Amino acid sequence: MPSHRIAAIPGDGIGKEVVPAARQALDAVARLDGFSLAWESFEWGCEHYQRTGAMMPPDGLETLAGFEAIFLGAVGFPGVPDHVSLWGLLIPIRREFEQYVNLRPIRLLPGLESPLRPRPGPIDFMVVRENNEGEYSEIGGRLYRGAPRELAVQAAVFTRDGVDKVVRYAFELARTRDRRLTSATKSNGIVHTMPFWDQMVDEIAPAFPEVAVQRQHVDALAAMFVLRPETFDVVVASNLFGDILTDLGAAIVGSIGIAPSANLNPEREHPSMFEPIHGSAPDIAGRGIANPLGQIWAGVMMLEHLGEERAARRLMGAVERVLAAPGARTPDLGGSATTGQLVEQVLAALEPDDCRTN
Repeated sequence: MPSHRIAAIPGDGIGKEVVPAARQALDAVARLDGFSLAWESFEWGCEHYQRTGAMMPPDGLETLAGFEAIFLGAVGFPGVPDHVSLWGLLIPIRREFEQYVNLRPIRLLPGLESPLRPRPGPIDFMVVRENNEGEYSEIGGRLYRGAPRELAVQAAVFTRDGVDKVVRYAFELARTRDRRLTSATKSNGIVHTMPFWDQMVDEIAPAFPEVAVQRQHVDALAAMFVLRPETFDVVVASNLFGDILTDLGAAIVGSIGIAPSANLNPEREHPSMFEPIHGSAPDIAGRGIANPLGQIWAGVMMLEHLGEERAARRLMGAVERVLAAPGARTPDLGGSATTGQLVEQVLAALEPDDCRTN
C-alpha cells in the first residue's frame, strides 16, 4: 500500500482539537482509496515556547525536511506575542523549505450564506500570495525607543527571482482554470516595488497568450471583492496584499473558520505545509466545539499536492454534503454540533462511489 510521511504540528488552542479530528477524516479517505498516511506528531508551539524559550527545537527544520508534507494547526496563545509565534515557527518553515506560494481558495460552498447583499453569483476563485519576501522582511529596525524622535523603519524586499516564480505559478494556475488573471498592485502610491511587480507581470504575460490579464490597485480590488466577487478567477498578490485580500475573501464566502491555505514548494524539493487560516481561539479551546472543516479542507489541499486527487475529491464532496445539511453545524456556523459530531458527519458522508468514473 502506498504511504505518505506527514508531520503533524497541532500547535495551540483549538489546533490540538481540529488536527486530530481532521486526521480521522484523512485516514478514512486514505483507506477508501488504497493508501495510507504515516503521521508523526510534534508538540511545538507557544506552550513549547513557554517551557523552553523557543517555538520548536534547534533541529526542528532538519527534522521536518524528511517529510512529504507538514499538517499545521493553529498557533498562538495568551502571553506569547504574535510576532514570536509567527517568526519562531511559521516563517522559518516557509522560508527554509522555499514555500514561496501561499494558495488560498475563495469558494462559496453549498449551504453557506455570503454576508453580501444582494446575494452574489457563484464565487470560486484562487488567490496566489507571494509567501517568502515582499513586505514581510526582517530588514529594518527602531531607533531612540521611547524618545519623541523615535524611529521605526521596515523595508520591503522584492527580488526578480521571487516575483518571477510566484507570478509564473499564478499564470500556470490560471491556464488550468478560466484563463483570467488579476494582479494586485499599488503602483500609484508605492513608487519602487509595485512598478517593479507590474513590470514583471508584463514581462511574463507574453508566455501565456491564452490568459487574459488585468491589473488593479489593491484598494479598488478589495472593493471589487465585495461588489463583484463572481468576476474573479485567479488573483496574484504580494505577501502583505495577499494576506489581507485572502481574509476578506474568506469573509465574503461565509466563514473565516473553514478557510484553508497551502504553503507550497511547487518544485517539491522540500515539504509543503497545509493549515487553516483561523486562529487558535483560546476562548473556546477545550470545550469541544471548534469547527474542524478548515483543517479538513487544508487536508484536501494536502491530498491534491500528494497526487491523491481522487481521495481529495471524495473528501471535499463529503464536506460539501455535510455543509448542505442544515443540522450539521458547529456554533460558529449557527449550530450546536460538537467537533466530534461534525467529524462523524463527514465520515458518514464519505461515499465510496463518489469517484467511480474517475
